[in-house]
Amino acid sequence: MNRPAQASWHFVYLARANDGSFYCGYARAPEARIKIHNEGKGSKSLRGRLPVRLVYQRRFFSKSEALRCELALKRRSHTYKGALARRWMKRKSLR
Repeated sequence: MNRPAQASWHFVYLARANDGSFYCGYARAPEARIKIHNEGKGSKSLRGRLPVRLVYQRRFFSKSEALRCELALKRRSHTYKGALARRWMKRKSLR
């Protein structure tokens, strides 16, 4: 199976704000999007809760798949998002 080039990926990400809340979004480059949020140029809902950090990301082949996942994740509880973030951060630190 041919994999698309890295530039072709679509991501869903969770950012954790300084007040402990989560922000779920879609981006082609999650790390760059976090930087934009922290510059105060991203989501208005995060501007008063900076800085934010990337605590979860998942990549998809298609934008439609990513957007479906984003919508589903936004509907999940804070507790679920926290557990998801902890598992992802733990796996990331093991690499």
